Amino acid sequence: MTKEDRNICHSKTFEDIYKTYAKDIRSFLFFKTQDINKAEDLMQNVFIKLWDNCSNVDYNKVKSYIFTIANNLFLNEVKHEKVVRNYNKHNQKEKTDISPEFILLEKEFMDKLETAIANLPEKQREVFLMNRIEKKKYKEIAEELSISVKAVEKRMHQALVTMRNVIGDV
Repeated sequence: MTKEDRNICHSKTFEDIYKTYAKDIRSFLFFKTQDINKAEDLMQNVFIKLWDNCSNVDYNKVKSYIFTIANNLFLNEVKHEKVVRNYNKHNQKEKTDISPEFILLEKEFMDKLETAIANLPEKQREVFLMNRIEKKKYKEIAEELSISVKAVEKRMHQALVTMRNVIGDV
């Protein structure tokens, strides 16, 4: 064999290498993946990489080179599948935590709540919003509105009773 015949970049030499090692590479990858289609795809990628780097590969080391590539491609595939599984696992948790029915019920509840608050008498609504939205204590509300704490408690109680009647038990 002349030096030119041993150049992997020549199509005849490359074809001979393919015919010699393709079956072994496919078997090696099938043993690792247990999936013939994946093994076929990976085997094709091995020979694509060999062709891309043909000028850098010594003809006497081609077998070692392509088996190393095959093993590395397999390991990369395993890593990729692990990332995909973790991503899917994480996203399924988020999706199962909030179902479409829950989102719909939450929206309906928020609509009812806003309507119930809007329909409260003004004095009850004022006390309710100051307490529940502004997080003020009854004493602060009483001082701000110039009424007694008992009056604030009564208005708050009436607001809650009215809202419970409109919204119902949640």
